[in-house]
Amino acid sequence: MLYAILCYNDESAVWSWSKDEEDACMARLAAVQEKLVQQGKLGPVARLMPTTAATTLRKDREPPLVIDGPFAETKEQLLCFYVVECAALEDALEVARDLGRANPGGAYEIRPLATFRPGSFAG
Repeated sequence: MLYAILCYNDESAVWSWSKDEEDACMARLAAVQEKLVQQGKLGPVARLMPTTAATTLRKDREPPLVIDGPFAETKEQLLCFYVVECAALEDALEVARDLGRANPGGAYEIRPLATFRPGSFAG
């Protein structure tokens, strides 16, 4: 089954890391990612730019409203996501634990994925 692992953290803290702190965290994450590649479990991974680079499309009116920045104010922001292939939720939780040991602070949300393609649905 495919799982999304959504990585939340305080972006003001993360984006204020020194180059050495950033490099060290990225090296630890790369080690976890390489392990997942070797196991054939790693799908797409994306690191999101800060919410200051975001644009929100509000669909509750016509015409829809385009706003600079995120929709909601939160203490932690979605900074990254992984797609992993795991046999069960416990396996996906172990991946999230490995990521958590590599990356200080924040939280990881694990969700099963349903894929959508016109004319078919799998979940």
